[in-house]
Parts: sequence; structure tokens; C-alpha cells
Amino acid sequence: MELKSKAEPAALAGCAELAQAPPRVADPCTVVMFGASGDLAMRKLVPAFYNLKSEGLLNDQFAVVGVGRDGMTQETYQQKIERDVREFGPPPVDGDRAVWLSRRASYVSGGYDDEATYRRLYEHLTAGGAALQNILFYLATPPSLFGPIIERLGSVGLVDESAGAWRRVIIEKPFGRDLESARALNRRILTVLQEPQVYRIDHYLGKETVQNIMALRFGNGIFEPIWNRRYIDHVQITVAETVGVEQRGGYYDTSGALRDMVQNHLFQLLAVTTMEPPSSFLAEPVRDERLKVLHAVRPFTEESARRDVVGGQYGAGQIAARAVPAYRTEPKVASDSQTESYVALKVLVDNWRWAEVPFYLRTGKRLPSRVTEIAIQFKRAPLALFRETPVECIQPNWLVLRIQPREGISLQFEAKVPGPRVKLGTVKMDFCYAEYFGQSPSTGYETLLYDCMVGDATLFHRADIVEAGWEIVAPVLDAWQAGAAPVSEYAAGSWGPADADALLLRDGRAWHDPLG
Repeated sequence: MELKSKAEPAALAGCAELAQAPPRVADPCTVVMFGASGDLAMRKLVPAFYNLKSEGLLNDQFAVVGVGRDGMTQETYQQKIERDVREFGPPPVDGDRAVWLSRRASYVSGGYDDEATYRRLYEHLTAGGAALQNILFYLATPPSLFGPIIERLGSVGLVDESAGAWRRVIIEKPFGRDLESARALNRRILTVLQEPQVYRIDHYLGKETVQNIMALRFGNGIFEPIWNRRYIDHVQITVAETVGVEQRGGYYDTSGALRDMVQNHLFQLLAVTTMEPPSSFLAEPVRDERLKVLHAVRPFTEESARRDVVGGQYGAGQIAARAVPAYRTEPKVASDSQTESYVALKVLVDNWRWAEVPFYLRTGKRLPSRVTEIAIQFKRAPLALFRETPVECIQPNWLVLRIQPREGISLQFEAKVPGPRVKLGTVKMDFCYAEYFGQSPSTGYETLLYDCMVGDATLFHRADIVEAGWEIVAPVLDAWQAGAAPVSEYAAGSWGPADADALLLRDGRAWHDPLG
């Protein structure tokens, strides 16, 4: 007993020292942003750099080079960087940090398909005889440019690591539009780059709550023992948007919700929720476990695609008391379009931990609220003990992981209502990041950019993970192409088509209310 009492304070002291250790500052590097004047760079990437500077995580040798078709001067681009920080950064913006970032920015103009652009970029990065240092290339461009940009970077020697400095490339989604195109793109990219140089980004994996799923499960003795088929009845994953297709009708009408959201975002949320404990938190063991989950998903057949997958398309309706148009009347959308703006599906993971536990996934546009959550319903306790009391039904326990907008975790359980009668009432214990830690969580891009700068690929996709996601949805896409499951209309402002409710109702279940 004495040995234990002496050892515990020492262990706790070690944990305290580890917790107080300053975070590692990112490697010195230059970030080259293709699509520098686009929406993603303006609203997400530039504010993320500012936030990293505010956290003391950027090296003093950090620099940004924008590449785009707009013919901006360096001075104009620096002014734009500072303006973007002030407009989209977290208030109140520190003027000195905004200036610090803008003064480290420069610009190279030119077409992405023009070899001369890449020669100018090389000359810009080696101006004054400087040797090429660490470079992070961010492709915030349409997916059709991923392959050509990487090939041209390779042709001028900008991805060569033989001198010792690293070269890394962040690729945005969508990564292909089906299994065949994803495989082809992987082959094309990997003729120029090595797999460790490729960082396929999914900004959902940068969300605090998504990362906290592993901490919640593997860092708490009360959760891991019950995180399995013996105690969990089913799991629901919801990614709901209030917006429509906006100005992306041309792209979205050739994509749809299944390609745009399910095979990447929702499947990765599924994988993180269900993965086995990795041997360590290094990148490859974690990614290996996520891949195993995708390989364990029961393959769809034409029959199950018709039975277990629901497609929907929003009609006219109201969002927040504002009238909104139907999908088919949006700009650049075909008037007879059958593209789904909503999809719900039932997934089974055929492994020892999750056998026969259904996972219900749904995502859609023009839904009542912008919310992303993972709702886990535990099996009900037996009613036998309460048979001689007024208790008629025991409500299930829910553990809800809210990813956006109010990031946090809530636990719902039953407790006795005070009084002489045995009556149960539902209690909700709620944890919110912003309220508990006194600050709002980041957008997710800060984490992913920082991880790339320090060479941590844990939250990024490998080639095999991307292809595994496409393998799951391929039979569904084929079945839909053959007309097996036409889309059903739902009113904008509703939670989707009635068929999605029926998907759960036939199993004796109902969708969890994200607003409840």
C-alpha cells in the first residue's frame, strides 16, 4: 500500500509536467496555395494561419505564396491577406499578427495548365540564390486540376526531397467521383509523389469532437467496456445543412450527396466511432484501424441498395421563415434532375465488436438546422424490476457527440423524480467546449495544417482508405444508375423524405432529434 501511495503522486507529477510542456512549433516552411484568391483560401486557410500564429505554433521562418490566375501584385496580395484576416478571423483580430502574416505573403500569377507558371514559381522560391526549403503545397482548386498541378510541380523539380527538405501536398475533396476514377487519380499522383508526401484532407477529422472520440473511448474506463454490440442498440450519424447548392449547381448536379458527403465525411465519422484501439497514436496504426472498419462494412447488393438506401431531393419550402426554391430551379441544375440532395442509409459492420448493430447515416441540404452529430443509443434496461410501479416505459440512454455547431457531448439517462411515487424522468448531462474551456474550438483547418507541417498524417486519408470508401458506395451508384431507387422529394425545411423515416421505422426505431 505504501508503494502505491508513493508511486501515484510521482505518476501524477509526470502527467502534470507533460500537460504543461509547450507544444512543438511547426517546422520552418513555405505554404504554396493554389487557388489563392478562392473562397476556401479566403475564409478558411488564411484565418487558420492567423490562429496558428496566435497559438505560437508557426515558425518565424513561415511564409505564404499564393498562386492564381488573378494578376495581383505582391502588395495587392498582402493587402488582401490582411483584409481576409480582419474579415474572417476570430474577433477581436490582433492587428500586429495580421500584419505579421501579410508581410510574409507573396504572389505568383499564371494559369495552372501553363508550364511557365511553375518555372516562375521555382524562380520565386529560389530568388537571390536561396536553396529550396520545406514546402507545403495546398491544392484549393477544382479536382480536375489535382493531377496536372502535381505533374507540373514534378516536372520543374519542386517535389524533389533529395536535398533533405520535405515536400508535402494537401489535396482537397472530392478525390475522384467513383472507384475507377479514384484509383486512376491515385496512380497518377503516385507516379510523381511518394505516399508519405500526400495528405488527402477531410476537414471533419480536424474537428475537436471527432478527435475527442478516441480520447473519450480509449482514455476513460467507463466507456470502452460498453462500446460494443452487447450494450449498444444502434448508432446514428447526421450531417445536416440548411444551405442549398448555392452557386455550385454545375458541380453538385453531377455529384450528389452520396459522392459529396457519404463516401468521405460520413464514412470517416463511422470509422473513428467504431475502430479498434490502435497499437499507438502514430499515424499508420490509427489509419490501419480506420481502414479495417471500411473493409468490414457489409457490401451492398442491388436489393439492399434499394431497401437500405434512400435518396431525396429538396423541393420548395421555408428555412428560418424564409422561402427557398426547389433544387431543380437552382442555377445550373437540370430541370429534370434526379440528383440526390439527401441520402440516408443503413450500414452493418461485420466484425466481432459490431455484428448486427445497425448504423444509420443521413446527410442532406435544406434541412431545418445546420448540425453534425453522432448519436449512440444504448440498449434498454429490463422493465421487470419496475413491473409493480407506475413506470410503463424506460427511455433508452443516449450518448450524443455534437461536432457542429455547438461542439460538445451530452449523456441522457433516467433518474427518479422526487416524490412518494416511483416515477422516472429523463436527465441530460451536457458538456460544451466553449463553455467549459472558455474558448471556441477551431474550424479544423488549423489542426490539419499544423499536422501537415509537423509531418503527422494521422487525420489524413491514405490511398487505400479513399478507395475503400468508394468500394462501399460503388454498388449503390450502379443500382441508382440502373434506376433501382429514384429520389423522393422532401420539402425544404423538413428532415428529409418520408422514406428515410420508414428506413428506421421498419426496425422499430426513429431518428434522434438533433434539436431535442
